[in-house]
Amino acid sequence: MSEITPDLVRHLGVLARIQLSDEEVGRLTGQLDVIVDNIAKVSQVATPDVPATSHPIPLQNVFRPDVAADMLSTQQVLQNAPDAADGRFRVTAILGEEQ
Repeated sequence: MSEITPDLVRHLGVLARIQLSDEEVGRLTGQLDVIVDNIAKVSQVATPDVPATSHPIPLQNVFRPDVAADMLSTQQVLQNAPDAADGRFRVTAILGEEQ
């Protein structure tokens, strides 16, 4: 059993600025007690010789080879652009001008 008491729960409620009824204090006392006990059990199992893991299955990035291919022409790139000018995409200015 942990040392979670109703007085401690009331104190935590004051610190968190949460007004707790007597019923809530009783319920939270039991719930917090279970949580603290479970954390204590996990702490007993976790030992320094067990490496920390972020994923249960080892992962490895898979990359495809970077192969140079034919490039698109400027006209091909801009053919579906909503607006283009001087061989470039034309976008609305966002700095220093009204839109």
